Amino acid sequence: MEYQFDVKEDGRAVFTINRAHKKNAINYEVMKGLKAAITACKENDHVKVLLITGAGQDAFCSGGDVQLFHALKTEEEAYSMLYPMGEILYELMTLPKPTIAIINGIALGGGCELASACDIRLAVDSAKIGFIQGRLGITTGWGGTTILQEKMSPQSALHMLYSASTFSAEEGKEYGFIQRVVSPSALEDSMNQLVTPLLQKSTSVLRQYKTLYIKRWEANGVFARMKEEIQGCALLWAGEEHHQAVESFLQRK
Repeated sequence: MEYQFDVKEDGRAVFTINRAHKKNAINYEVMKGLKAAITACKENDHVKVLLITGAGQDAFCSGGDVQLFHALKTEEEAYSMLYPMGEILYELMTLPKPTIAIINGIALGGGCELASACDIRLAVDSAKIGFIQGRLGITTGWGGTTILQEKMSPQSALHMLYSASTFSAEEGKEYGFIQRVVSPSALEDSMNQLVTPLLQKSTSVLRQYKTLYIKRWEANGVFARMKEEIQGCALLWAGEEHHQAVESFLQRK
């Protein structure tokens, strides 16, 4: 399986991208699995918190599978992949339960967009993060910039986006993207410290708190703005700059 989804007896659900050989890059099967997992968490009152992570110790998620998605050449073809994933991230962002990204390694490009849609981001100190889409001649394509507008200061978000650089986990914490940084050996304990208080609350309490934020995001037209962002990325995707940048990237691998 390209992903694993487990619901524990204590009320935590864990979605793991199981593509360590591809640095946990997202493909269509992972997209389908993540959508199903979010729906399951929404419908199952036993679930109190959703954790998202990557298999292995090297990567949380390296973004979209570049080799796979490079086959998409036109604006329409790109949009046919970008828009469904944007919908999934909006569903994740507005899941009426706590969500936590466990960043156990690199989180790049779309991997950072995935993490941004979660409520809380916990990272190991060796993790590297970066909205590196600009290096490939495109912008965030799954709605990540719109999500950052709701969760970070403009100065910090724009710096990360403009530069298309990779940052350390500590730098990500300074910018407000990451909430807690720990050593790999302390990751499980720190995760439990975050999750245990949530599991001790009733589902209705957790849902009510999250719903207040969801109402704000709905009032702010977040999904409509994400759709505009995705359309802008699809247009850039079809450009020669993007195709040449991806070709160069693949040749270096």
